[in-house]
Amino acid sequence: MDLKKYRSSASEKARVNDLMRLLPDAGSAVLDIGARDGFISRLLADRFPMVTALDLVQPSIEHERVLCVKGDITALYFPDASFDLVFCAEVLEHIPSHLLETACRELARVTKDHVLIGVPYKQDIRIGRTTCCKCNKVSPPWGHVNTFDENLLLELFPGFRVANRSFVGETDAQTNLLSCALMDMAGNPYGTYSQEEPCIHCGESLENPPPRRLWQKALTKAAFIGMSAQRPFRKLHPNWIHLLLKKSNM
Repeated sequence: MDLKKYRSSASEKARVNDLMRLLPDAGSAVLDIGARDGFISRLLADRFPMVTALDLVQPSIEHERVLCVKGDITALYFPDASFDLVFCAEVLEHIPSHLLETACRELARVTKDHVLIGVPYKQDIRIGRTTCCKCNKVSPPWGHVNTFDENLLLELFPGFRVANRSFVGETDAQTNLLSCALMDMAGNPYGTYSQEEPCIHCGESLENPPPRRLWQKALTKAAFIGMSAQRPFRKLHPNWIHLLLKKSNM
């Protein structure tokens, strides 16, 4: 993915600007989960004295107020209440479902005050699925294995209250069981093959699918017809939900 092009898009600018708007005014130590190339970490460093940028592979971010570390969200090695704010955006949708509660407990454990969460809102992860050329298994788009609404997020963070919330963007993207099955049978030719995330089954990088045969084109066409038929019944909903959670006094 061309990150520069992606970040210059109107939708991405809106998402990032909204997250920055929700940042708490007070605090000195921030943990940025899933820092990648440090784009968000640098923005956080403009607001806070010390930012710890964490990812599965140690980031390389040249900034005097950014400390780069390697770590796993499901087993953070920091002591309890190490940070005033834990920032976690575009991460929880990637965590294996059986580890999601563990990851959220770790975020709650290492903050003394706030957690800022950003995730896709009610995403239909049947749209844009990929078929791995190596193992022939199907993965969700962009490696998103979880879908969220506000109630689920609050269940994952007991002991916290909502200090602020917002919704960003708008979409009516939705499919159905029949169209999804037809697209799977056709090899998911319109999946998110440009993603960095590998196949969730074998861990290999995804490759563009081979040219479709006539029968696969027919299945694809049928899948789109099925999706079009439900268009009058679709409802718009936000692309993202952002929650600033504050730890309740015990």
